[in-house]
Amino acid sequence: MARKSGTSYRCGECGYEAAKWVGRCPECQAWGTIEERGDARPAIARVVAGAPSAPARPIGQVDVEAARARQTGVPELDRVLGGGLVPGAVILLAGEPGVGKSTLLLEVAYQWAAGRTGEHPSLYVTGEESAGQVRLRAERTGNVHEQMFLAAESDLGAIVGHVDDVKPGVLIVDSVQTMSSPQADGAPGGVTQVRAVTAGLVALAKERGLPIILVGHVTKEGSIAGPRVLEHLVDVVLQFEGDRHSTLRMVRGVKNRFGAADEIGCFELGEGGIVGVPDPSGLFMNRTTEPVSGTAITVAMEGKRPLMSEVQSLVAESTLPQPRRAVSGLDASRVQMVLAVMERRAGMQLAKRDVFLATVGGMKITEPAVDLALVLAIASSVADVALSPRLVAVGEVGLAGEIRRVSNVGKRIAEAARLGFTHALVPPDSGKFPPGIRVLEVGDVGLALSAAEHARA
Repeated sequence: MARKSGTSYRCGECGYEAAKWVGRCPECQAWGTIEERGDARPAIARVVAGAPSAPARPIGQVDVEAARARQTGVPELDRVLGGGLVPGAVILLAGEPGVGKSTLLLEVAYQWAAGRTGEHPSLYVTGEESAGQVRLRAERTGNVHEQMFLAAESDLGAIVGHVDDVKPGVLIVDSVQTMSSPQADGAPGGVTQVRAVTAGLVALAKERGLPIILVGHVTKEGSIAGPRVLEHLVDVVLQFEGDRHSTLRMVRGVKNRFGAADEIGCFELGEGGIVGVPDPSGLFMNRTTEPVSGTAITVAMEGKRPLMSEVQSLVAESTLPQPRRAVSGLDASRVQMVLAVMERRAGMQLAKRDVFLATVGGMKITEPAVDLALVLAIASSVADVALSPRLVAVGEVGLAGEIRRVSNVGKRIAEAARLGFTHALVPPDSGKFPPGIRVLEVGDVGLALSAAEHARA
């Protein structure tokens, strides 16, 4: 079949242009994203000057009061947003099904309406459920207020009509994949429709200074579904994470034009709704009356927030030709490296033993600062001797067995001192530390194991 004259094909994910249609993009390897672009338009020789919408002013004369963030009434979410909702901002909240996205946004709609009675109300637009279903969930979680408005729509034009009637202070759209625009082709949830709906909502937000929160679906790999341009159009991208077997939920900032992009907010999801957890360190430690071998405490940094975390290890003689290595909540490749270092640099025989490692509370730790705690937990399990319950370890382990410095050691140790820990093992030259905790600087794995034994004594 001959190619049409002037027809081109472009990937909706990365923008790669192809001479013919293919099922998989050669550039980003995404399936089903190549679209026909139609007749190619000739390039414009030059751009004709037009009338500006507003004259340019010195930056010092630009009014910033209208762009101040307004608190949502949910402190943990405000923490991630950088203080609250900025007028005209578009926030994309993505997460797996059932993680609690709709429950959290109902709480936001309620807190906004309850805290601004008589001012602009909140408008919640649902495209996945009926209005009655959302009302039942709102009653169950106690999020019903006369200033909360609810609409079940899937058309972009209808949403704009509701905005004209209600004049809300915040608009929540659940979800962007269920909305459609009559000006775009394709089915709802397709690349073209999602791009058109998002672009229309972004234009609405900027034109009226209306903060809009969009709910986004995720793929099986955990990334945000839809075209990659979706994340570029919005101002803030938040990832809602959580293990379905745990009540802990985390909102993680991925992109933020109005604040730090590495903050996290912690929540606890229960039958009565979702509640912020301002001090979540205790959720990641196992509280026992007697010390148990194979456990070590570290301090992980989630964004700018230090969190006390417990690492558990179980080492046992293996009856299999190839011993098992099971890891939960940790980087498996990094665990393998730490095991090799301990066998070579510390003389610990692990090749014929099963090794199981896990974190407590469903927390995931991938940063290298957990390496030293892994070493202590494994050594404790091998010797079947418990470490001191008041000992915390922070540091990266190199292939030569040395302990390397990590970031924010002072902030991590300050959190440990606040929670009553009395001893800490850290890399050399880590800076100053707060009073009330004895800090031991260890340069290699052997010194760390010896210092941990003395701390236990």
